[in-house]
Amino acid sequence: MTAILLMAHGSRIPEANDAVREIAGMVQKMTGYDIVEVSFREQHLPNIQQGIDACVARGAERVLLVPYFLYMGAHVQEDLPEEMAAAQERYPHVAFAMGTHLGVHRKLAEVVVERIAEALTATGWH
Repeated sequence: MTAILLMAHGSRIPEANDAVREIAGMVQKMTGYDIVEVSFREQHLPNIQQGIDACVARGAERVLLVPYFLYMGAHVQEDLPEEMAAAQERYPHVAFAMGTHLGVHRKLAEVVVERIAEALTATGWH
C-alpha cells in the first residue's frame, strides 16, 4: 500500500497548520489514496518522523514524501532528504521516495489571479 505524506513547514498559528490538513483531505479525495498524512518540519506536531510512523502504522509499504513548500530552500534541498534517509534506516522494509516541491507551476499562477480578482472585487477597483 502506498501512503502520501505531505510535509509542510509548520506554524505557531494553528489555523495555518489546519489549512494543510484541509489540503491533505482534498488530496485524499482527488487521488483516492487511503493513507494521506500531514507532517511539519518545525513549530508543530506531528513532525516528519511522526508522520512517517503514522503512515507505517496504517500499513504503508511505500511512502511518497511530498514537500508542501513553494521554493527550493534549505529544507527542500537538505533537511527533507535527511528526514527520508533517517526514515529509511528506521524502516528498511519500507520504500521511500521524495516528490517535488510546489515550485513554479501555472496552476499556482491561476490561484494568484483568482486572489487578485477577489481583492479587486472586495475593494471595488474594477
